[in-house]
Amino acid sequence: MKTHPVKLKNITDKITKGTTPTTMGFDFIDYGINFIKAEALNGDSELDNQGFAYINNAAHNRLRRSILKKNDVLVTIAGVNIGKVGIVKQKYLPANTNQAVGIVRINPDLANSNYVYYWFKHPLMFNHLQNINAQAAQPNINLETLGNLSLLLPDIQTQQRIASAIIVYDELINTNRRRIQLLEESARFLFREWFVYFRFPGHEKVKIVDGIPEGWKKEKINRLVNFKRGVEPGSDNYLETYESGSFPFFRVSDLMTRNPSIFVDEQYAKSALLEKSDIVISLDGSVGIVSMGLEGCYSTGIRKLIIKDKKINRSYLYFLMKSHYMQGIINAYAKGTTIQHAGEAIKHMNSILPPQNLMDLFDEIANPALNEIIILLDQNKKLAQARDLLLPRLMSGAIEVSESNIEISKEAET
Repeated sequence: MKTHPVKLKNITDKITKGTTPTTMGFDFIDYGINFIKAEALNGDSELDNQGFAYINNAAHNRLRRSILKKNDVLVTIAGVNIGKVGIVKQKYLPANTNQAVGIVRINPDLANSNYVYYWFKHPLMFNHLQNINAQAAQPNINLETLGNLSLLLPDIQTQQRIASAIIVYDELINTNRRRIQLLEESARFLFREWFVYFRFPGHEKVKIVDGIPEGWKKEKINRLVNFKRGVEPGSDNYLETYESGSFPFFRVSDLMTRNPSIFVDEQYAKSALLEKSDIVISLDGSVGIVSMGLEGCYSTGIRKLIIKDKKINRSYLYFLMKSHYMQGIINAYAKGTTIQHAGEAIKHMNSILPPQNLMDLFDEIANPALNEIIILLDQNKKLAQARDLLLPRLMSGAIEVSESNIEISKEAET
């Protein structure tokens, strides 16, 4: 594969960054135009909407420099997640972004936006960006440095074929994510109907006593489960790469990305290990279930839920913690300035415990959905690993890609 060196600025129509609305006299609002913060760039194939804020039309138009367009490549240029990348899809628009995010608008006649997006995800480029100003208290990449980054480009047709081969994996991952979302929404809806609104099978014949159906109980969460705290080995003991006997170390932010960037030695990890199917909750209320790729050690900002009463079903506990009812209580307890968290208050929250037969009936319906979610999460981990192995080989020319190869790979994955 023939390539030629080119500076990023020579294949772009624009390289700029965003602005914080509050510096222009605008406040964030509850709903409105998407304002994409650096936290939304988690290095995954989709932007994380938990990293979105919202602004009104007046703010959006005032911040004209950073109005986003379809296929803009976004790069985190400040903060600890420097080098994380995303790409703007039509579904995110209209949108704007802040000063920690660089906007790279590719000239479509000179390069393929998806190819450049994946070039930023190449391990060598990502590590290079991570190492820029690594010793600084607040690492950052200025726009001049960003524009002078050099890449080796094949012809545009080859760029398109390489990007198309990689996109296959991302599309499968995103399809699985949508399936996970549907499974979760269905089970959460059923939980809400039965255990929050009390519209369970046979509810017409059951009296409400002291605000709950007759025969139900109110219990504090810590009567049902233990909240096992994680560990903090200390930054001096973090390992940047895997070593024999080491474990991935999950911090709160890693629960959502499922991609820890540090490891710790077994001596620090053995007292706080995550195993497949464990339920975890972070102190900001995020709830997850462990699948392949989340096995490892976890930090003090995370609790592992260990069921004390064996009558409590895993599916009931999981969807209890994810219910709007419980999340509302967690938010009410939340405190702190920089990061809101419910702290030790989580374990003292009250919950409602239905009769065993009703909990078992819910488990018959919800547990298969939960198992399917774990399978899909496992599949996504394998797909991401395959994608990340393939990417540098395609870009180096070690593996040639043609239109027929793309079709074969699509058929094999489906």
